[in-house]
Amino acid sequence: MTKKKLIYSGLALVLLLSLVYCRAQEQEEIQEESFGAALVTVFKVRKQRISEKLVFTGVIEAWQTMNITPEIGGRIAKIYVEEGDRVRKGQLLAELDTRAARLLVEQAEAAVAVAQANYNDAEKNMERMERLIKENAVSEQQYEKIKLAFESAEAQLNQVQAALNLSKYNLDVSIMEAPFNGVVASKNAEVGDVINPMMGGFSPTSGVVTLMDFSRVKIEVDVSYQDVIRIKKGQPASMAVSAFQGRIFPGRVSVVNLTADPMTKKFHVEIAADNPDLLLRPNTFGEIMIEVSSHEDALVVPQNAILENKYVFVVNEDNMVRRQEVSLGLENTDMVEIISGVQFGDRVVVEGSYGLDDGMKIEIKEVIQ
Repeated sequence: MTKKKLIYSGLALVLLLSLVYCRAQEQEEIQEESFGAALVTVFKVRKQRISEKLVFTGVIEAWQTMNITPEIGGRIAKIYVEEGDRVRKGQLLAELDTRAARLLVEQAEAAVAVAQANYNDAEKNMERMERLIKENAVSEQQYEKIKLAFESAEAQLNQVQAALNLSKYNLDVSIMEAPFNGVVASKNAEVGDVINPMMGGFSPTSGVVTLMDFSRVKIEVDVSYQDVIRIKKGQPASMAVSAFQGRIFPGRVSVVNLTADPMTKKFHVEIAADNPDLLLRPNTFGEIMIEVSSHEDALVVPQNAILENKYVFVVNEDNMVRRQEVSLGLENTDMVEIISGVQFGDRVVVEGSYGLDDGMKIEIKEVIQ
């Protein structure tokens, strides 16, 4: 009996050890399956147009801004517009008290009438004297006297005519009209205020009203020498503002300064864009993008596919990865051009590349076309 028990015990021990070994093998296989296949997102290399852009931030400015100020001093009699009004070129904006100016015009017109009568009389006398001097019927002294009277009457007529023109001019500039189509940006004075043009022009709010035309806008930025050599007048550009997410306002480079600022050592560049709906507002921040180069039908991958700026992980048909060095071309905020190293349709890892190495098995979570 003792011998049989030993045999049974030995067999039981062997079976137990076999079971433990099998379980261990299963655990190893499960562990290998769990940790051997990395979960990644891949991108299929495609062809598309890619452009490289320089991005700057600046303040949007109206294309034209003017403080409407009369050329003579006086008391403001009427203001016909309010802030925010849209006006047309030639529209009446404001006027000074013109009563004194109108009286001066009347006075000058009367003086011109008198001078014209004197001139007409002197002219007739001069014509008669010229006939008489030819006939030797008058002396040289008498002729010179009439000639002097004629020249004096002519000079007096010219003088009062100039005075009339000045009076009319002063009346005209007392009435302020819009020099261009625009929007009244601010109203800087009130009816009854006395305005002196000699004291205007020194602040953004001088004058009676401030008129802006921002149906076209501009942004001025200062750029480095490395950037300015890539920017040319007429290059395509665009504007964007945070208030209109995703909307791009096309424009062009309008000014490129060829000399640097002596203090900042940077170059002044201006970008202009049409704004017919007046969505872009002056004195707000805007972002400008200048396209400096572009390639058509370029092989591209997302930025996050590029590791250490020199290689990618390519996935083969067996879902194993290969570390592949690449040469890079143009790039923007989203995509990078691949000059060599991958082909159209190759699958490259864009997410989950941490810890990957050559020949490692992967599991594809998502394919981005």
